[in-house]
Amino acid sequence: MAADLGELLVPFMPTVRVPRTGDRVFKSECAFSFDSPESEGGLYVCMNTFLGFGREHVERHYRKTGQSVYMHLKRHVKEKATGAAAGAIPRRRNGKVFLDLELNRDFNGEDYEYEDEAKLVIFPDHFEIPLPNIEELPALVTIACDAVLNAPSAYKKQELESWEEEIQVSKHARNLRQLDNGIRIPPRGWKCQKCEMRENLWLNLTDGAVLCGKWFFDGSGGNGHALERYKETKYPLAVKMDTITPDGADVYSFEEEEAVLDPHISDHLSHFGIDMLQMQIKTENGHHTDNNSRPRVSEWEVIQESGMKLKAVFGSGYTGIKNLGNSCYLGTVIQVLFSIPDFQRMYVGNLQRIFDYSPLDPSLDFATQMAKLGHGLLSGQHSKPPMKSELIEQHQQKGISPRMLKALVSRGNPEFSSSRQQDAQEFLLHVINLVERNSSGTENPSDVFRFLVEERVQCCQTRRVRYSQRVDYCIQLPAPSEAATNREELLAYETKRRDAEENMRAPPEPVRARIPFTACLQAFTEPDNVPDFWSSALQAKSAGVKTSRFASFPEYLILQIKKFTFGVDWVPKKLDLAIDVPDFLDLSRLRAAGLQASEEELPDLLPPIVLAEDTRDNSMGSIDSPEIDESAVMQLAEMGFPLEACRKAVYYTGNMGPEMAFNWIIAHMEEPDFAEPLTLPSVMDPGPSTSDSPMGATPLGNSPPEESIAILTSMGFPRAHSIQALKATNYNLERALDWIFTHPEEEESDALSDMADTEPNDNAFSNANSHSDSTLSPDRDASGPRVKDGPGRYELFAFISHMGASTMSGRYVCHIKKEGRWVIYNDHKVCLSERPPKDLGYIYFYHRLSSS
Repeated sequence: MAADLGELLVPFMPTVRVPRTGDRVFKSECAFSFDSPESEGGLYVCMNTFLGFGREHVERHYRKTGQSVYMHLKRHVKEKATGAAAGAIPRRRNGKVFLDLELNRDFNGEDYEYEDEAKLVIFPDHFEIPLPNIEELPALVTIACDAVLNAPSAYKKQELESWEEEIQVSKHARNLRQLDNGIRIPPRGWKCQKCEMRENLWLNLTDGAVLCGKWFFDGSGGNGHALERYKETKYPLAVKMDTITPDGADVYSFEEEEAVLDPHISDHLSHFGIDMLQMQIKTENGHHTDNNSRPRVSEWEVIQESGMKLKAVFGSGYTGIKNLGNSCYLGTVIQVLFSIPDFQRMYVGNLQRIFDYSPLDPSLDFATQMAKLGHGLLSGQHSKPPMKSELIEQHQQKGISPRMLKALVSRGNPEFSSSRQQDAQEFLLHVINLVERNSSGTENPSDVFRFLVEERVQCCQTRRVRYSQRVDYCIQLPAPSEAATNREELLAYETKRRDAEENMRAPPEPVRARIPFTACLQAFTEPDNVPDFWSSALQAKSAGVKTSRFASFPEYLILQIKKFTFGVDWVPKKLDLAIDVPDFLDLSRLRAAGLQASEEELPDLLPPIVLAEDTRDNSMGSIDSPEIDESAVMQLAEMGFPLEACRKAVYYTGNMGPEMAFNWIIAHMEEPDFAEPLTLPSVMDPGPSTSDSPMGATPLGNSPPEESIAILTSMGFPRAHSIQALKATNYNLERALDWIFTHPEEEESDALSDMADTEPNDNAFSNANSHSDSTLSPDRDASGPRVKDGPGRYELFAFISHMGASTMSGRYVCHIKKEGRWVIYNDHKVCLSERPPKDLGYIYFYHRLSSS
């Protein structure tokens, strides 16, 4: 028999591998489904790739790869025989086989026992070899089988070796030098000091500079100014701004080129006015709560509909998602997305095609994992009612685990790859970004969320205007507390609270502000002041105001209520408020109208060259010392740039601050006369100018900034395509990246590409200004983003609610309207909602009503 087995395995020996350090062994879940060793058909683990497959999918892997040898794992769950000792732990007859697999919590350990079975299966004939079979198998096969059986499953290994566990203390942390430069970081309004990006910002712990990070493959990132700062100054440590919590922050060491721990992070942050120690967080049942704030018992009870006898529902579309430990932000977002037909069609409707064309490692393919999760939610296979009808009230479905998708979408993102709670709205936009990038050339379900915002900026002094458009996916509505209908009650509560504080008494019962939805909408539409507005009509800084309107209406509208803020002490807090969000919403009056006949546009001019007062009166034509902001010059010089180059940068950007001057330096630092002294033209030789431009101002033209083009081309994108993307997004680098991913370069003539590079082009979104209810499609404006425009009338169909004091703590649940009734999704529990708390939601989802 031994000889027979040896001969049988000889042709396949080259394909059998022993797992090496770093190999992931998927022996707890199928890559295409939620089959496991406890499923009826068990799980097949490829002995070459160590990927796991259920019975329905193992043949596909064999046909695609030719791999023939699989280990079949099966766990048998049996009820204990009558008379078994009460309280005995589950008996495991072959404990070595699934040593690391947890017992299924859906089976009571006192009533069930487990028997594990393993065997080798050789395809295509399904020849089976029971294990262990040490004496009869070749040595290599025996070693490989033993290694697979004893290896931790892929996600248990990932948890043990997560990025958090691997992080080491930085060698710079203990004696970090911090400059006494008086910098204090505000609790909000951060932006990169060099490019004004507001995402992926890093605070240098030596000098307090706030700069953007580098661009990552997942679409996040910036322009790399934090790294440039290190190269200039050698200041080694930086902390990611939006990760600062009471229990730590994400710190990166540029010199060590890795994420590090900083045991003194609290002291280092307090140097710049950030007090993180005032926030004390504890963990209860895996969820974070805030020690300093009064427990929000009523909020938790109302949102979860506690105390009500909720009826569990089962079947297609009523499958719960298991909480992996503070992963409810992911579960709620995914539940809402897969209640939208476009996502269902894209991932579940195309399931077989996606699976058939998946890469060799489907665990790393976004479309495959979305299809897997979508099918798990919609098939009803994992949401079956109990066999005995009398137990239906006590029965709870198991739900499905999003572990494989979570591991994939969080790759390269330290926030979502951690086990901490995250902001559901940020994760929603992250997933939309991934959908965009992975839908290139195919149907893109996130098109239903995309819309255009028209921004109108007006110079208050000249009354002239400038219109621009940008792409967005979510409307953030402010919650003006001054508009609360119970304002007197709130004032009385505040008086009682202060009195209790002063007299060391227990605080009064909190009062929740009740704000009309109309007040939130009004606050959103009101003009905002534009800081540091430069008027091209006045050729000077002036007061400016900005208003936003819908240039198009999306098919599905996402509204986020801005419930979270920071106190002056950097303690994040959640505003305790209720908003009477309507079931039906008509935003038609917010449709953008574009440039009106009575309005005059601001000229497209760059900031003028600032000349000294006496220049025009100088009869000899020479220019005496120009007016230059020396403080800005010194700030640039401290970065290591030549002094004369800094003077020229400040001069040629019109004394508009170090940020604009820095951009000028980056654009001109390769020029041969970069560090030469500033020489000004005489009045008789004013140099190139345009007759229509006062004081030497130059037209903005239609050419994007060369540094933005360089960043995109450095990523491998063609120059013409990069210019087209920048023009289509008003020169916004981040949105240009999104545009490139959603608009792959088409096989057009070279003449068209050259034209995009050299000829003027009208605003890419200009068509949106002249239509009303028509659909703006790629055919109407090939250079603009795809939007599904239509009427601005909507109906509420879902909302996500948050419980707790901060987005980084607490818990999320969602309510979705299905088949005319509201359903609450609370992790793996899915029930009919008795009283949906629509006034306490955080993110609201509306679908467009038909025009009929």
